[in-house]
Amino acid sequence: MGGIPAIIFLFAKFLLLPALSFSLPLCTDSRAPFTLNTTLSFCPYNGKTCCNSTEDLQVQKQFQVMNISDPGCASLLKSILCAKCDQFSAELFTVNSVPRPVPLLCNSTSSNSSQSSKLIINDFCSEVWDTCQNVSIPNSPFSPSLQGQAGVPVNSNSTKLTDFWQSKADFCKAFGGTSTDGSVCFDGAPVTLNDTGTPNSPPGLCLEKIGNDSYLNMVAHPDGSNRAFFSNQAGKIWLATIPEQGSGVAMELDESSPFADLTDEVHLDTAFGMMGMAFHPNFTKNGRFFASFNCDKVKWPGCAGRCSCNSDVNCDPSKLGADNGARPCQYQTVIAEYTVNGTSLEPSSAKSAKPSEVRRIFTMGLPFTGHHGGQILFGPTDGYLYFMMGDGGGTGDPYNFSQNKKSLLGKIMRLDVDNIPSAAEIEKLGLWGNYSIPKDNPFSEDDELQPEIWALGLRNPWRCSFDSDRPSYFMCADVGQDVYEEVDIITRGGNYGWRLYEGPYLFSPPASPGGITPLNSVIPIPPVMGYNHSEVNKNEGSASITGGYFYRSTTDPCMFGRYLYVDLYGRAIWEGSENPENSGNFTTSKIPFRCANDSPIQCNSLPGSDIPSLGYVFSFGEDNRKDILLLTSGGVYRVVHPSRCNYICSKENVTAVPSPSPTSPPSHANRLCDAYSSLVLLFSSLLLLLLGLF
Repeated sequence: MGGIPAIIFLFAKFLLLPALSFSLPLCTDSRAPFTLNTTLSFCPYNGKTCCNSTEDLQVQKQFQVMNISDPGCASLLKSILCAKCDQFSAELFTVNSVPRPVPLLCNSTSSNSSQSSKLIINDFCSEVWDTCQNVSIPNSPFSPSLQGQAGVPVNSNSTKLTDFWQSKADFCKAFGGTSTDGSVCFDGAPVTLNDTGTPNSPPGLCLEKIGNDSYLNMVAHPDGSNRAFFSNQAGKIWLATIPEQGSGVAMELDESSPFADLTDEVHLDTAFGMMGMAFHPNFTKNGRFFASFNCDKVKWPGCAGRCSCNSDVNCDPSKLGADNGARPCQYQTVIAEYTVNGTSLEPSSAKSAKPSEVRRIFTMGLPFTGHHGGQILFGPTDGYLYFMMGDGGGTGDPYNFSQNKKSLLGKIMRLDVDNIPSAAEIEKLGLWGNYSIPKDNPFSEDDELQPEIWALGLRNPWRCSFDSDRPSYFMCADVGQDVYEEVDIITRGGNYGWRLYEGPYLFSPPASPGGITPLNSVIPIPPVMGYNHSEVNKNEGSASITGGYFYRSTTDPCMFGRYLYVDLYGRAIWEGSENPENSGNFTTSKIPFRCANDSPIQCNSLPGSDIPSLGYVFSFGEDNRKDILLLTSGGVYRVVHPSRCNYICSKENVTAVPSPSPTSPPSHANRLCDAYSSLVLLFSSLLLLLLGLF
């Protein structure tokens, strides 16, 4: 029976793991690490780090105060304190959302699946105990009170580990840990991940066409079913049923009966229209959803907001000049809230929505007629609304809006739409509508930032997504100007360089009536993926990037875990592979694609080839089965089994019958546990079997 408690412990640990672990390089304040040109003077870090010279000096002073006499122990304590500078410090110092006074110390005798593949023969936690247990460490970070655990009662003269902890086992229970759950631990040196070599590119991407019409946005129904919302640029939203993989039928959508029709408010033009939609995380109970669109204040009285070009951002609207015949800030960007129709207690069953606004969330006048992004997304872990906004247009961002911390142009914003302040509070705080500011937005540490701002230095973010397996990976494609199209991992307070940089290249704006930002005042976060315009075949053409998703479906196992993105012209698709896994380092390759011969709707091909003629690729979508769809001017396409296009994927079970689509809305609790339900059932069965055997 001695084995049963161990099995139960492992099972309990499985259940208590955070829903989604991550190892994305992040600092303890959730900012991205930055790159140093030189090594820090005290802590042995160069390259990517979370410390500047000032923070390095602070760590040195903290170490000097300890005045540790034993050289071996001093060396270990120095490395532990310096772990604050590690590019993975957010994960080292935060376990299950609880801050720690010291990093998670590696405590394993087996190889670490996430970190370097070296065998840890003497675990680091034991090494710290064996070396330092009887050494006096004034102001020790190993006090039980700091760790929030009980140890030996502490008195004012306690300075040794043996004063705090009864044994090595107790010490390492508090400060040690493994990374078998995909996280990282500290082994006395900067964290490194296992480099498995550049992964092979998938053989190709197989598509089927399941819809003929053109849409700009798709959002999977929040009830977890096989339904999804689609919207077009004109301002109509439809509720569609996504067919099962391999069913041979197209998606069901009644064009004559939209879920919502906002065309009376939406201004439609080449660069204008309904740009985004988002459904509240609790939509199945409250029926709330949001639309992001452009309006024309000349044609609609409800289109009224402050101009983004104003004295606060060193911009005089009278000097903007006409842009395509438009007045400055004639066009506005809007986020409005709506609700479903009917008296049903189950909003999931609603087939339509009320066309009138419940609440205006945000309105802002645009200086020019381009680069205004407009996508909106709810964060999967925080429930806040993220709003993607371009630099407002004009060649080279002439008014330097993207780098201006008082401007909301060229930014990603993060808004709380659940706590609406009073009109007096809105006016006092200078907000642009009915929302409040999350307290942990970056302005809390940088008072120069407008409080709405989550990240800055974007030109025109066009299609962002959260990785459904690792929500810390918030990916945004940012449209370049003449040279480079980029994909960024968006982090709290991150500056992505525009207009100082276009992707990895220095950029010199042709005009700067709004002033300049000194190059040495910004440490930009470089893109993790992208492409030069020159890399695209002249016959393919190149316009701008359309961001996509990490592929998380089991439909194409050779594509799993790769990030897909495309050029607007639809003639080149890329996949980005991360190596080492969870490192933030990507290699990219262009992948071939074709259409399945048994596609429910026949695919047109480019002249003289078997490449499908997609038209313009406006957006990607992800349904509740994690299948990826492409929304194009030529219709709706879905990624399907590679064998249907005669691509050979060794991981594909070609005899497997596709699992049925979800049909009934699961409960809220079921949705939260969806990814783990089958594994929990497996472990439960194993437990019952073991208990019966013993």
